[in-house]
Amino acid sequence: MKVNPTSPRLISEETKTIKFFLALFYTFFFAYDIFLYYLMPLYTKEGKIGLSNEVFGYLFHIAVLALLPVALYFIKKGNPYIVKYIFLFGYVAIETMNSLVIYMGSDKPYDSGNIVELLFVFFSPIFVNKKYFWTAFICMIGKYVIIGAILQESAVILPIIVFFILTVIAYFLLTRFTSYINSLTSVHLELRQKEKLAVIGQMAAGIGHEIRNPLSALKGFTQLQQERNPNSNDFYPIMIQEIDRINSIVNDLMYLGKPKEIKFDKANIEEIIAYTLSITQQQAERHSVTIETKIAGPLPPLDCDSLQLKQVFINLIKNAIESMQNGGRITINVMVLDGKKMNISIQDEGCGIAKDSIPNLGEPFFTTKMDGTGLGLMVSNQIVQDHQGEITIKSSVGKGTMVNVTVPISQISGKK
Repeated sequence: MKVNPTSPRLISEETKTIKFFLALFYTFFFAYDIFLYYLMPLYTKEGKIGLSNEVFGYLFHIAVLALLPVALYFIKKGNPYIVKYIFLFGYVAIETMNSLVIYMGSDKPYDSGNIVELLFVFFSPIFVNKKYFWTAFICMIGKYVIIGAILQESAVILPIIVFFILTVIAYFLLTRFTSYINSLTSVHLELRQKEKLAVIGQMAAGIGHEIRNPLSALKGFTQLQQERNPNSNDFYPIMIQEIDRINSIVNDLMYLGKPKEIKFDKANIEEIIAYTLSITQQQAERHSVTIETKIAGPLPPLDCDSLQLKQVFINLIKNAIESMQNGGRITINVMVLDGKKMNISIQDEGCGIAKDSIPNLGEPFFTTKMDGTGLGLMVSNQIVQDHQGEITIKSSVGKGTMVNVTVPISQISGKK
């Protein structure tokens, strides 16, 4: 699933996380310096360089505090994602300058940094952003490398090692968070898909029978009028053809509303393909389409429901024919893969399908045809999945489409 960063819900969640981050950042930042600069020297002989005799120390804290209004500005503008990078780059730049000003040309041992630096690393799993994680890691390590190289200080080795160890821990946390979120997203998508199918099933059960009865009567009367007046009207064949198309859509709806029980039996794939071609041959001739079949035989019998597979191949071949309005060639290849699977590929020379549309094929009511419903491919995909197989589609706009149907030759498990 591709995440849309402009989603109001995601922006809201990121804003909450950023506000929590800012609260912790300034709490840790000032509390650490107050303790280290003022409280610790009062009770021990140890302590860092006092701010009272370091003017730039005050400027350092003012500069860090100045990052807050910038962050609030971007949060108000609805772009909280950039705030964490502003604080990361801003703090690293300010802290590096502060350390160089204090220690460059001085004989005092290097002893700088703030506990808030750990927040950048350990907050990465909460942001669930690997890009930010690696950016924070490089910035923190890079800061100490630059300071150590300029000041010729070996004391930076210890914080580099500490950051490296903590980064490894944070990476494992980030990986677990990411895996957990991906699992939740996958379950959510699956539930949405089942919900769509349930809605379609209810709709199909409600309207399928209501449509089929008057449709049968309408077709019967049309055929009767055609027999009585065979030469008086050219519209009868078109009417019957359109009635058959409506009936096909109703059949798809009925399948979705109440999937048929699969009856596995031994069947010959050559006979299934031959039957499919006999059904679609007339439509192919009307579109000036030639169909070529290549069968790498002899082929073993296929353990399947032949009636349902015929429906699959009729749908796929009709789609291929309808994609070639100016005629062309359809090539059907049948072969055995690894002795365990049967692969049937249907390749056309039609208009092709846009790359970004391919993942949506098979979704309810998604179609690339002007007068399509999207149900045919959806039903076909469901039938193939019931056979423990899969349908894969490769297409190039203007060059054509190849549909591969792969099903196991023998149904060992999952028989219905």
